[in-house]
Amino acid sequence: MQNDINPFNDMASILSNPILNTDSYKASHYLQYPPEASAMFSYIESRGGRYDRTLFFGLQMLIKAYLCRPITPAMIEQAKAFFTVHGEPFNEAGWRHIVEQHDGYLPVRIRAVPEGSVVPTHNVLVTVECDDPQVFWLASYLETMLMRVWYPITVATQSWHLRKTIRGYLEKSSDDLTQLPFKLHDFGARGVSSAESAAIGGSAHLVSFMGSDTVLGVVAANHYYNEPMAAFSVPAAEHSTITSWGRERETDAFRNMIARFGKPGAIVSVVSDSYDLFAALDAWGTTLKQAVLDSGGTLVIRPDSGDPQTIVLQTMRALETSFGSTVNGKGRRVLNNVRVIQGDGVNPDSIEAILAAMDQAGFATDNIVFGMGGALLQQINRDTQRFAMKCSAIRLGHEWHDVHKDPVTDAGKRSMKGRLTLLVNRHTGEYRTVTLPVVWDDRTVEGEWDEALVTVFDSGKLLVDMAFSEIRKRAHAGEG
Repeated sequence: MQNDINPFNDMASILSNPILNTDSYKASHYLQYPPEASAMFSYIESRGGRYDRTLFFGLQMLIKAYLCRPITPAMIEQAKAFFTVHGEPFNEAGWRHIVEQHDGYLPVRIRAVPEGSVVPTHNVLVTVECDDPQVFWLASYLETMLMRVWYPITVATQSWHLRKTIRGYLEKSSDDLTQLPFKLHDFGARGVSSAESAAIGGSAHLVSFMGSDTVLGVVAANHYYNEPMAAFSVPAAEHSTITSWGRERETDAFRNMIARFGKPGAIVSVVSDSYDLFAALDAWGTTLKQAVLDSGGTLVIRPDSGDPQTIVLQTMRALETSFGSTVNGKGRRVLNNVRVIQGDGVNPDSIEAILAAMDQAGFATDNIVFGMGGALLQQINRDTQRFAMKCSAIRLGHEWHDVHKDPVTDAGKRSMKGRLTLLVNRHTGEYRTVTLPVVWDDRTVEGEWDEALVTVFDSGKLLVDMAFSEIRKRAHAGEG
């Protein structure tokens, strides 16, 4: 009986309640603004960080998951019960106004740069505006939820830059650029903090790549972005499937992998360091060589321990001795019938170091695929790109006033002021953040600049429902 009356026993309903999807102190803020406040305007930007450009992604997923459902009286009662005991005031009248006057849909307008856009830091990416005087504070109340877009943007940004790194080595050493989307595989599902993180971060990685073992990330990309299948995987061994045979039967375990999954055109990945990587490489090149060749597939060896840069080269040299190689049009060697996947110790620095070492040794980038786990989805945070959402304008009565912060102790935290928008030059692709209304000066020719922000959400309605393929096309439009 207690479960029926306790509003906090159903965690699913709590997590889907936008009133509770905030910071505690936000509940008191409606009492802190000037009494004549009637509208508010906020924005999101990257204030710099590891990369000088960010790939915008993930807002559509967030809006669909949290903002397209109406506020209900039950949600209000649930939030009221919480905040009353929690020690914060609760604006019950404001939330009931949303239910009674807006059918429960939040009267906010969200504008954003199209997903897949690559925008230099220090530019507005998202704006949030509420002009209902009764609930103007919503533009700031939603900060906690909307600010989490930092995560998919940062994952997508890192993967986009890694794609550029890998592409550079492919252009230098390979005859086949079509393999690029499968060069960085997502191994991150088990290393993230939640299933939701796996879904959000995993889908963000797929803007630049098409290989993933993070099932929830692929499902999220398919579901939220109208994609039939956003990524692919191959049969692969883990240590348990090899070590369960016992050390003396490791070769039998390897042979079983080829028998089960090896066929013309197929790819089979086999972890080979369970005991002695070098003995395993010798077995692959002698006892098992003919089975690999007869299968017609490609064997991918995964070393999973040791110094990545050293182990990758040792593995490739051993495989080259056994299976041979072919010199391509760039004068680099491509292994016959076999490849290497490095999934241990993979991060942006080690990828660069491994590719450079391979190139110096004369191996083409064709020979390797990277599997990236914690460094892909978990070893980032909001400060990686220094994301912030700030109020930049407030309407007092009928007049808009600029709002900003400018702390003397940290100029890097200076915020922008005014009602903002983003312009893009239709000829050069340059971005510029400006205030509304746009005032054209002698440096800005009106006909050369377009509004880069579009209204994606207004009062409960998603106005832009983008396909994943469109996002990928936009993100990589500059590739040759």
